[in-house]
This record gives sequence, C-alpha cells and structure tokens, in this order.
Amino acid sequence: MITNRSANADILTVGMDVGGTSIRASVVDVDGQVLDTMQAPTPQSARSLEDALDRVVRELVSRHNVAAVGLAVAGFVTSDHGIVLFAPHLPWVNAPVGKDLSVRLGLPVVLEHDANAAAYAEYRFGAAAGGRNVVTVAIGTGIGGALLIGGELYRGSYGVAPEFGHVQVVPDGRPCACGKRGCWERYCSGTALVDTAIELLAEDPAASTVLAREVAVDPGGLTGRRIANAAYDGDPLALATMAEFTHWLAVGLAMVADAYDPDVVVIAGGVASSAPLFLDDAREQYATLLTGAKYRPLARIRAAQLGEAAGMVGAAALARSAVPGVISPARR
Repeated sequence: MITNRSANADILTVGMDVGGTSIRASVVDVDGQVLDTMQAPTPQSARSLEDALDRVVRELVSRHNVAAVGLAVAGFVTSDHGIVLFAPHLPWVNAPVGKDLSVRLGLPVVLEHDANAAAYAEYRFGAAAGGRNVVTVAIGTGIGGALLIGGELYRGSYGVAPEFGHVQVVPDGRPCACGKRGCWERYCSGTALVDTAIELLAEDPAASTVLAREVAVDPGGLTGRRIANAAYDGDPLALATMAEFTHWLAVGLAMVADAYDPDVVVIAGGVASSAPLFLDDAREQYATLLTGAKYRPLARIRAAQLGEAAGMVGAAALARSAVPGVISPARR
C-alpha cells in the first residue's frame, strides 16, 4: 500500500485494460505519458482474475508511487464505477470488483467501460483534444461507441449507452449476435469485411484476384487484416470490399451526427489502423448524407492517435478523480 499525496502534477496512476485474453496495465502520468507497462494472461475464474489484477498492480506499485487505479472493462459498469454488471468475455456478473480490489490494494479503484476509457484518453491527449462534443466509434470485431458532451462522458441512465453498433441500418439485413438483423456493425467492422468479401465472391465466383484465390485455398483464414493488406496491394476484390465498408461507415456516421451533432468524431479500434484506405472517402460520403450538410459545420472526422494504449491511459486519467484532494478534468 502507498500513501496518497496532495494534488500535484507528479501523481501517478495505473490504468488497466482487462480483456478476454490478456490484462495490460500501465503507469501513467498527468500528461498521459506511459511510464511503465506490464501484461499477463486473463484467468478464467473471477477469483483468479482478481488475484491476477492484484499481483500486476502490486508489482507496478513496488516500482512507482501510485495514487489510484483505473480498470477499463469490456462490459456494463454501474454509474458509481464500482460494479461490473456483465462482461461477455470475463467471468464477472454483478461483481463489486472496484470495492474488492480497492480493499485488497489499499488504493482507490475506478471502473469504466473500455470504449469510454479510450474515448476519454483521445479527448484529453489525442485526436479529440480541443473538442466539445465528441463521438468515438471503435471498430474492431464489432462496433463500440462512446460519447462526451461538454467533455463529460455520457453513459445513459443505466451505464450502458451508447450502443451505436446495434442501431439497425438495413431492415431484415444480416443477422447479428445481439438477436436483431441489419445492425451497423454487421456492415462496418472487421467481421463485416469478411462477410462482404465472401458475398462479393459469391456474386462473381470466377473472380481471379489474389484474394479470391486465397479464399479458395483457405476459406476460414480470411480476416479483416488480410483484406486490408490485399487492398493496399490493389487487389480488386479487396478494394470492392473496402468500398462497401466505407459506404456503411459514412451512413452510420451521418446517422450518429444527425442525432448528436458532434464537432469531432474519432475512429478507433483495430480497423482504424487501415484508415488510409477509407477515411478520406468516408468523410466525402458523410458530407453528402448528413442532413443539411450544406448549411451547417461538419464534424472533424479523425483517426485515433493513442492506439492500443488508449484504454489504459483513459482509465488512469479517470482514476485521478478518486485521489483525495485532486480535482480531475473528468469531474470539473
């Protein structure tokens, strides 16, 4: 255990990204700079997972004077930042993780949805710096979302907003794991890239592109990253697939902007690493789809800057609000 210090710029906090495969933790300073990092596998039982979090934090605390801990969790978190209601890839259901870990460590512990944590990091230190009302769209296997209004994270009445990925864009469209059909993430995600490529190939089974031949040899090996790499190489099937993705990205962004009128939109997640393939075209299409686009300012649409560290940096920044005597920008 360490002693909390008064509010000053050299207070350090730990941010942890708790994923289904691995735990990543970083010591972060007030400017969002990562000073030290550890990683460990994610155990499959709740008790073992909390033990692993305890060990990782204690190791970092032994090397740095840490004042608080933030956990970025892929799941529903209560508005008091203490309980994980449900996390599909973690063994927590209605679990008081924040309180339990705080007691074990003797430090304040704050929980946050991972998309919110990453969005807050981009707002404080990255692509959304200087924004007022910010939407983050995290595109990976599916779509995660976050919304800041006047710099404050918006979580909804029960802590689960916003679920951009499950807004329907195609009536009776592709089935989604959520139980609906035609959700945005079924047309604009890493998984959607694979589905679109397979559909396009079914329409033209004689296509003789490199990507088509790879699919014929190993249908199960097709991934969004392979499609993006093929698109960089100019493969026609991959380029057509990216064009479909870009169209649905623009449709969804226009829909979100019509609802929230942000001044900054950040595209994050694994697919964001391929932004040069689609972002300029998506901006142009977005501008034609947005209601009244000719008569209103357009949101700046930017690729995320902080990469895989965003969740940890954001969780660490949010944890500062729990340090006695510190007034965090998240709470002003």
